[in-house]
Amino acid sequence: MAVFQSAAQCYRGGSISAEPRINDRIRVPEVRLVGPSGEQVGIVPLAKALELAQEYDLDLVEVAATARPPVCKLMDYGKFKYESAMKAREARKNQAHTVIKEMKLRPKIDPHDYDTKKGHVVRFLKQGDKVKITIMFRGREQSRPELGYRLLQRLAEDVQDLGFVESNPKQDGRNMIMVLGPHKKKTEAMAEAREAQAARKAERQGQPHSVDSAEEPAEVPAEEPAEA
Repeated sequence: MAVFQSAAQCYRGGSISAEPRINDRIRVPEVRLVGPSGEQVGIVPLAKALELAQEYDLDLVEVAATARPPVCKLMDYGKFKYESAMKAREARKNQAHTVIKEMKLRPKIDPHDYDTKKGHVVRFLKQGDKVKITIMFRGREQSRPELGYRLLQRLAEDVQDLGFVESNPKQDGRNMIMVLGPHKKKTEAMAEAREAQAARKAERQGQPHSVDSAEEPAEVPAEEPAEA
């Protein structure tokens, strides 16, 4: 009964480790050994494999536990884990997340506010983000949906070099909604931002810049939806 309970705990995840077995944790009579450079050594007793690992000052790592016999490789496991973690971190850093920003306008917005709102939309599209434009109608404005439609058309035309109408204007209760999509992919926008930041940094230091020296751009805080 105690053995069954212990096995159940392992099944629930209490004792299972995602780490491969290494060195003395490997419990099989023999292994199929792969050398440090990927060369096939062949099937050898576990004791012999551990002896070779000690001779090379490396770890014996089980890389295919379900094989018969299990496949083990001689490697520097600490270095392998570090390089794997760095690759995963780099992949996460370069991963492009689709973000939808939102901008709210009134159908009778004044020119100054319109220019301010349009500036935010331009910035979002340059960053490679989608923008949801919401026209809010109040009172008698609800009987004039054409005002909102014309305003959305105007905005789409003003930013057509940076984005396109991904979702045409449609009525949603007292609001009218349109979605703009960027021409640039998020990854392209991120790469350009890193290069621009590197150029500014090099200019401040009086040195020529290269793309290789680009750093991650500072994160721009998301614009809070605001009424006109």
